[in-house]
Amino acid sequence: MMFDFETWRSHQLERVEAALDGFIDAHSPADLGVAMRYGVLNGGKRLRALLVLAASQAVHGNADAALRAACAVEMIHAYSLIHDDMPCMDNDVLRRGKPTVHVAYGEAQALLAGDALQALAFEILTPHDSNIPGDVQANLCRLLARASGLAGMAGGQAIDLASVGKHLSEAELRRMHELKTGALLKASVEMGAACQGCWTGASQASWLSSLAGYGLAVGLAFQVVDDILDVTADEAILGKTAGKDAAQNKPTYVALMGLATAEKYANDLLEKALLSLDESGLENHAALRELAIRLVRRQS
Repeated sequence: MMFDFETWRSHQLERVEAALDGFIDAHSPADLGVAMRYGVLNGGKRLRALLVLAASQAVHGNADAALRAACAVEMIHAYSLIHDDMPCMDNDVLRRGKPTVHVAYGEAQALLAGDALQALAFEILTPHDSNIPGDVQANLCRLLARASGLAGMAGGQAIDLASVGKHLSEAELRRMHELKTGALLKASVEMGAACQGCWTGASQASWLSSLAGYGLAVGLAFQVVDDILDVTADEAILGKTAGKDAAQNKPTYVALMGLATAEKYANDLLEKALLSLDESGLENHAALRELAIRLVRRQS
């Protein structure tokens, strides 16, 4: 039977949006929740959330844990965007087709909104009196924390800021993006798999390794395509400021390799991701496969 990706995607997005809407209370001190909701709701591809849900379904994971993990990943992603857009970082004024949070609500409120979203992400991963085993909750927190900190987004962003105006080798550029962008995408896949609970036996070890390889390839491919779109996409379609990497003299795959080679590299990474899925031995990976293909072929 053909897999109906659009129906699957629509259903998952409805679940994620409804859950996020419920988790983030607008009635909060000094309207902080309003700024948080502005930064998270009604925008974005929800790629990370979809990766969590697709990976969890592939391994028959705990559905409640997977939905919470999907929302937690989106909160961490939103917090990182809110902070990255601020004047002390990338100083951007457009995100997801609308003014960035610091433009709409001020720098102080944006900083607090990001902080609160980061804390809330871990709170929703550890619900009291739930059907999610404690070891699953702990593992989800560990994976998300690692992908967000020194060994993930924060470390990658530090390298990015320190690399402005510098020439990086391909290995250095890859390392930066494996941390800044790829770590959270890879963790999304691993968190979905972690919703299955305890793993035993050689077959589980095999598909865990394959899913990690898939996540690594997908994470890097996302950034390569992002660099390509920064120089090829229309700003109205892109939903954020186009050409800002070149304007800020940042190292990118297009600057390092040229456009044609960067496009080939993205396709090579797609093939690597799909091969990892095939090697996993998992039968229910159609959603993961389609997500990888659409990620590389996206126009925004």
